[in-house]
Amino acid sequence: MASIRREIAIRARPEDVWAAVRDIGAIHTRLAPGFVVDTALEDGARVVTFGNGMVVREVIVALDDAARRLAWSARSGRLTHHNASMQVFAEGPGQCRAVWIADLLPDAAAGPVAAMIDQGMAAMKAKLEGAGTPR
Repeated sequence: MASIRREIAIRARPEDVWAAVRDIGAIHTRLAPGFVVDTALEDGARVVTFGNGMVVREVIVALDDAARRLAWSARSGRLTHHNASMQVFAEGPGQCRAVWIADLLPDAAAGPVAAMIDQGMAAMKAKLEGAGTPR
């Protein structure tokens, strides 16, 4: 199983970053606009439309306010297994760190998924630091 771990420093209050991450139906407006262009909520899940046209149904596994951690899983035509989490850690006044971890099968999908995670993290950083949608 491939495992991908990415983290970024964000110049924003951790509670503000967490508020955007935990708003599971607003990825496209509050968290990573451009990377995600639409999010629709279903019972226990969200349907995410990415900027590249991919549409994925993500089951929400855990939403832990105390730990500032969101976990989800997904399957698609290319992935037989995918589970991921994002967690927000305080790093000092007005600063935090976001950690995104994904475990997936098949291993061959790791490269494209890692590239998407990198794009998503860049979009998050730009939005949360006030720069808007990255180009």
